Amino acid sequence: MLGMVKNSLLSTVEAWPCRVLSKGEKEQVSYEERACEGGRFAAVELEGKPFDEASKEGAVKLLKYVGGSNDKGVGMGMTAPVSITAFPAEDGSFQQKVKVSLRIPSQFQDNPPCPTDESIKIEERQGMTIYSTQFGGYAKETDYVNYAAKLKAALGSEAAYRKDFYLCNGYDPPMKPYGRRNEVWFVKE
Repeated sequence: MLGMVKNSLLSTVEAWPCRVLSKGEKEQVSYEERACEGGRFAAVELEGKPFDEASKEGAVKLLKYVGGSNDKGVGMGMTAPVSITAFPAEDGSFQQKVKVSLRIPSQFQDNPPCPTDESIKIEERQGMTIYSTQFGGYAKETDYVNYAAKLKAALGSEAAYRKDFYLCNGYDPPMKPYGRRNEVWFVKE
């Protein structure tokens, strides 16, 4: 636990390598198109719980893993964002199923430590192009649903992206009260 707290408070945070391809704004919604690198990710899937509860539980598991709860007992440092794959229901709310993931820090990409928590899986992912919009505050399910609807409206019918899921991203530790950054990502097809 101490390793997790120290890791999230004192370590540097490595950003998921992405580059901006274009920027746009429509109906007072700013958005970006970005190319994000692939790599190895630590991921945990949770089902049967509300989004906010499941995403918090998954994030804590991943923070423990990068904080030293792994076969090497090594604190790896944090990466941002913590990314939550959400699966929208017909009414726009989320199904009770999430996948919380974190890109493994660069120095551990080639040989990531094995998690001691068996619910955490190490996944290899391809790079992807995303559409993103940003907002502040302590994000909850309602915020992500609201900003996803705004991003969808801003992109219009021209943009081709996955409709069966989207990514809800948080960049800040829970202790940071101001200047928080959250994003909704649609994955381009």
